[in-house]
Order: sequence, then C-alpha cells, then structure tokens
Amino acid sequence: YREEYERNNTRVNGPQGGYMKGKRQSTVEPVFGTLTQFMGLRKINTIGLKQANKVMHLAAMAYNLKKYLKFEQKPVKSGAGRLGLMAFVENSFECLFSAFTRHQKLASHL
Repeated sequence: YREEYERNNTRVNGPQGGYMKGKRQSTVEPVFGTLTQFMGLRKINTIGLKQANKVMHLAAMAYNLKKYLKFEQKPVKSGAGRLGLMAFVENSFECLFSAFTRHQKLASHL
C-alpha cells in the first residue's frame, strides 16, 4: 500500500490539505472540545447508532442555544424582551423533550 500512503501524504500536505485542516480546526474541533470539556459529554451512554445520534443532536442544540443566549443578552429597559426570550427557550425545551419521550415510548414498544 506504499503508493496509496504516499498519495495520501502529498494530498494532506498540499495547499488544499492545509486549508482543510485549518478550516476543521477553526470550526469543528472547538465545538467538540467545548462539549467534552465543559458540557460533560465525555461518553455517550446509549446503545445503538440512533440513540447516539439523538444524544449528539441534543448536545448540538444545547451548544447552539447556549451560544444564542450569550449573543442575545443585551440590557433592556423593560422585562418584555427577557420574558419573550424565556418563553422561546421554554417552548424549545418542551418540544425537544416531548419528541424525545415520544421516540422513547415508540422504541420501548418494539
């Protein structure tokens, strides 16, 4: 497999390989680092690919919601903006957990 090995090395060490590595380090790796180091996602304690996929979707939504809340926090004169944001967050979590429990009920009947 020497030819494939050398071809892969030239591809990875070429200009496009360096660009792709930099792109990955700046977009994907920080998210996984935050999830594992700060949000407690060191292990996925589920059985099966569907369940693991569900855990990753929930983790991604939590990460994005945390980013959104950090971005949207601005001082307001009235509490109306804050109440609207809290209603949005509560509604999002209710939808998430209802879908999650509905899927668990379906999976338990199988």
